[in-house]
Amino acid sequence: MLPRPSGPESLWTLFTAPVVWAAHFLICYLSVAIYCAKQERFSIGFDALRIAIGIVTAFALVAILVSAWLAWRQWGFGAHDPPHDEPTRHDRTLFQGFATLLLSGLSFIAVVFVALPVLFMTECSR
Repeated sequence: MLPRPSGPESLWTLFTAPVVWAAHFLICYLSVAIYCAKQERFSIGFDALRIAIGIVTAFALVAILVSAWLAWRQWGFGAHDPPHDEPTRHDRTLFQGFATLLLSGLSFIAVVFVALPVLFMTECSR
């Protein structure tokens, strides 16, 4: 069996998925807002921007999946059922892994919903 991540590594994985979602949100919405506000200054079309957002979304989803896998591994591959409410280091580690797994799932759905409008938009509306 693979060793569990160390304390600081597992603490970072708790924040990884929400930070990836926030960065993805900012990149997508700022790039579309800037492009649509100053469309005449860019030599690329809106389709190129849509492709770029698709690529950024794919990278974000992969990063979130890696975070979820690390959380699942920390949680013990789902072998330990919640609640993890005992005041022991083992239960704190399991709780943190489970919380990270839930945050990863929420962030994955959020990234999909952030990128969803690009499927339906074909141009900037004024």
